[in-house]
Amino acid sequence: MDDTDREAARPARIRMARAGFTELVLVCSKCVKRQGLKKGSVRQQLKSELKRRLTARKPRVVEVGCLGPCPKRALAVITADSLAKQRIHLLDPQATPAQSVEALFPDFGPKGRLDLPDAAESPHR
Repeated sequence: MDDTDREAARPARIRMARAGFTELVLVCSKCVKRQGLKKGSVRQQLKSELKRRLTARKPRVVEVGCLGPCPKRALAVITADSLAKQRIHLLDPQATPAQSVEALFPDFGPKGRLDLPDAAESPHR
């Protein structure tokens, strides 16, 4: 076995790097164009709103190619959570950035909290 055979037999080494962001949002650039909006405008508005709401976490908003559904009067947007559920958000292009963030992250912000039972009601003592 020569050196080239040994190299081919050895599996490729996978390396990992630390992500500099905690929230990921993908915006379909084809939908942005179809709605007559400027390239990057939706990305910038969503990023600004997320930065305003997130103080400890860092968002990453990226315009990508076609996401598939091609709605006539909406923007296709994916979050990391919706991707895990194999779902695509269809946002109203006339919505404000705050409304869009509320639609993308419904449990985000001061309204999202855990309702824990009172200690007196808890069956475990």
